[in-house]
Amino acid sequence: MKVVIFIDWFAPAYKAGGPVQSIVNLVNQPIEGVEYKIICSNKDLDGSLLQGVAYDEWVKYNLRTQVWYNSNNRAVRNLLKQVSAWQADVFFINGIYSLYYNFFPVLFGNAKRKIISARGMLHAGALSQKGVKKRIYLWIWKLLNIHRKHAFHATNEEESVFIKVVFGEKVKVHIAANLPRILQIPFAHLKKKRLELLSIGLISPMKNYFQVLKALGQCKAQVNYTIYGPVKDASYWKECKDQIEKLPANVSVYYRGDLPSAKVPEALKEAHVFILPSKSENFGHAIYEALSAGLPVITSHGTPWNGLKEATAGMNISPENDYELSEAICFFAAADETELVKWSAGAKAYAEKAIDVRQIENQYRRMFQL
Repeated sequence: MKVVIFIDWFAPAYKAGGPVQSIVNLVNQPIEGVEYKIICSNKDLDGSLLQGVAYDEWVKYNLRTQVWYNSNNRAVRNLLKQVSAWQADVFFINGIYSLYYNFFPVLFGNAKRKIISARGMLHAGALSQKGVKKRIYLWIWKLLNIHRKHAFHATNEEESVFIKVVFGEKVKVHIAANLPRILQIPFAHLKKKRLELLSIGLISPMKNYFQVLKALGQCKAQVNYTIYGPVKDASYWKECKDQIEKLPANVSVYYRGDLPSAKVPEALKEAHVFILPSKSENFGHAIYEALSAGLPVITSHGTPWNGLKEATAGMNISPENDYELSEAICFFAAADETELVKWSAGAKAYAEKAIDVRQIENQYRRMFQL
């Protein structure tokens, strides 16, 4: 089975977050009978050139995967001719709005089947961001009958519903969950009686950092809040920095910039609680990795990770409710080490129960028609 994956960014790129990690995890998990070719740009989300990889040639990523780091987006059509000669069984197209890595592969190039992975881009929360441009783009897709010619990929039932809301009930949708990276990290001991709070994610309104900062302003406990992630929305980050200036002395905020995937375990090791109350998450790799590492998580109801409090694994809150968010933070700030160890164990147990790797592999086998 020959699968060609199209995606704007791939490792060592990491600043685009979840979609990159989803494909890294997929190709790192052996599925017997599948070999991959990945076509992506030679840049990261911010336009910086990738280091340590060759451009414009096939690069071996692992035993079953080769990657083409493309330095000229306009050359994608020529690449499509090349991979068409490879007689691909599947074009696995990741994303909706990229001209070169979504639209071109859908329209041009030959494969027995083309599957379009929405990657959370059709979630109601995601569509609310830059809504006019997205509606125009989706109107073009409908005009060209793309949704009738090709199947879609959703990572869960909820995303399948969102796809059908946009493209209609008759659209074909395969459901195959994301394969996660499972981290095993010793629990951090409480230091100096301050809560070590951590966020990892793109700096954008979708992640609700501003709401976290407002909630911290109402918290009387001693809290260190560390943020990792590239700034996607500069004006939003300025609002966040203005809010940081207003915080009381009991709260310290540290922005550490970008965090490569390989360094995520190190950052998690220094925290007690992970917080990311996103408006929506298709999967939320950072959230799952935190849970698997034993960090209780504070997040919204708009992610796949619900029922956290009942599992002693964290709390689901409404991010627009400052009081509710502040109460969740203050609860963990007041917890002693014994209580935190209990919540840590609950987080690990929740993560283990939530994922069945063998079942997910079978979902991909069915989708690729192995």
